[in-house]
Amino acid sequence: MASNSKTLRSPLQVARGLGSAKHGTEHWWSQRLTSIALVPLTVWFVFGVIGHLGAGHAEFIAWMRSPFSAVMMILTAVVTFHHAQSGLQVVIEDYVHAEWQKMALIIGVKFLSFALAAACVLAVVKIFIGA
Repeated sequence: MASNSKTLRSPLQVARGLGSAKHGTEHWWSQRLTSIALVPLTVWFVFGVIGHLGAGHAEFIAWMRSPFSAVMMILTAVVTFHHAQSGLQVVIEDYVHAEWQKMALIIGVKFLSFALAAACVLAVVKIFIGA
């Protein structure tokens, strides 16, 4: 019987619909994989930028025009924004309790993350093709 004496629902009936949505493991793995991917990408980015301290604009652009640097920069931007969006989604799901606010914030964060990642990719592509 249910612990609440005012209801005739069993504990299973009370809990039904409140269980796992079967997406938690996938989300957890996604966060772990993006965090692992960010380690070498961040190291590459930091050393690449430090290596160009004091360099002129033309030298930095030349570095960004190399295929390896362009691909690494695109990967860094995409993985960073995906990881940030994923982490912010968890925070929103945990701490925002009004369902409409939760959905609005998650959609807003996803849209903003996608827009910023797309802007970064476009910037790198423009530099790479010399536009």
